[in-house]
Amino acid sequence: MAASMGVRLRDLCRAMQLLGVRWSLSGRGSATSSGGARYGKDGYCLHLVRTRDHEGFLSSLLLPAESRSAALALRAFNVELAQVKDLVSQKEIGLMRMQFWKDAVEDMYRDNPPPQPVAMELWKAIKKHNLTKRWLVRMIEEREKNLDDRAYRSMQDLETYAENTQSSLLYLTLETLGVKDIHADHAASHIGKAQGIITCLRAVPYHSGRRKVFLPMDICMLHGASQEDFIRRSEEKNIRDVIFDIASQAHLHLKHARTFTKNVPLKAFPAFVQTVVLDGYLNKIRNVDFNIFHPSLQKKNTLLPLYMYIQMWKKTY
Repeated sequence: MAASMGVRLRDLCRAMQLLGVRWSLSGRGSATSSGGARYGKDGYCLHLVRTRDHEGFLSSLLLPAESRSAALALRAFNVELAQVKDLVSQKEIGLMRMQFWKDAVEDMYRDNPPPQPVAMELWKAIKKHNLTKRWLVRMIEEREKNLDDRAYRSMQDLETYAENTQSSLLYLTLETLGVKDIHADHAASHIGKAQGIITCLRAVPYHSGRRKVFLPMDICMLHGASQEDFIRRSEEKNIRDVIFDIASQAHLHLKHARTFTKNVPLKAFPAFVQTVVLDGYLNKIRNVDFNIFHPSLQKKNTLLPLYMYIQMWKKTY
C-alpha cells in the first residue's frame, strides 16, 4: 500500500511540474480566440479553471492522466456558463451567450467546433471519451433559466438546479474515467446536489453585499426570515435556523451518496474527490453555529490539496 501511495504521489508531482509553467499565468477575462492564442487552447482552459474554480482545478489534477485534459475542458465549460450571469448587464445578452453555447455543442457533435479555446478542447474531450450530449445541453439550459436572477422558490427548485448543473458535470467526469455504472450515477446525483446547495450557501455573503438573496423562499418563510435580514447580515436565531435546514439537506445528500460506496467502481472515486471540500465547509459552518457571515467561513484551507490526496489514497468519498 505504501508503495502504491508513493507511485501515485510521484504521478501527481509530475503532473504539477508539467502544469507548473502555466500556473504563473495571470489576468482575467472570458474565453475568446485571442485568449486561446495567448495561452494555447489547453492552457487557456487550465488557466480559466485555476483562477475561477480552484477547487475543481485541484480535483482535476488528481484524475488519471488520460482523463485530466477532458476534465479541465468540462470544468472550463462549466465556468463559462456560470460566469455569464455575473458578466452581463442585461438578460438578453446572457441569452445570446447561452445560445452561442447551444449552437457550439451542436457543432461539436458535427465535428465542426467554433474556433473558441474552450469549445475546441471540449470537442476533443467529446471525441476521445464519447461524452453524452444531453448532459452538456442540460447544463446550458439550466444556467439559462437561472438568468432570471430570482430566489429559488423552494428547496426542491435548488436541488433541481444542482442536479442539472453540478450532477451533470459529475456524470460527464465519470465518462472521462470510462465509468458507466448506475451506482456511480446515483452517488454522483446526490454529491452534485450537495455541491449545488453548498455553493448556494457559500455565495450568501457575496450576494447579500449586492442586495441579492437566492436562498429557497420556502425555508426562509418557515423561519420568518426576510431578504432584508440577510442583506443587513443578521445573526439572529431564525437566520441561523434557515442555514441549518439548508446545510442539513446537503449533509443528507452526502450521507445518501455514501450508501452506494460498496457498489461504486473504484475507478469512479476520483470523480468524487471534491466531497473533501463539502465536508470541510459543513464542519466549519457547524462550528460557528450556522452563522453564515462568520469570517472563518471565507478563509481558504491551505491543506486542501493534501486532504484531497489522502482521500484519493484511501479510496473513499
